[in-house]
Amino acid sequence: MRRLRPLSEDECYLRCYGAGDSMVRLVKLEPPRPRGLARVSGEELRRLFELRLDAREAELAA
Repeated sequence: MRRLRPLSEDECYLRCYGAGDSMVRLVKLEPPRPRGLARVSGEELRRLFELRLDAREAELAA
């Protein structure tokens, strides 16, 4: 069967479950936010971590 137009999520829900219930509502989720360190390579992340550890050791020694 060929559709004349795509159905919305609301229309699909009504077709599957009927009029619904007052406790059921559709919500739109935000797209996931990009992570800041996602562009850092594993080797670069390791190097930065070692620098932080070295700085912490120097601070504890002082």
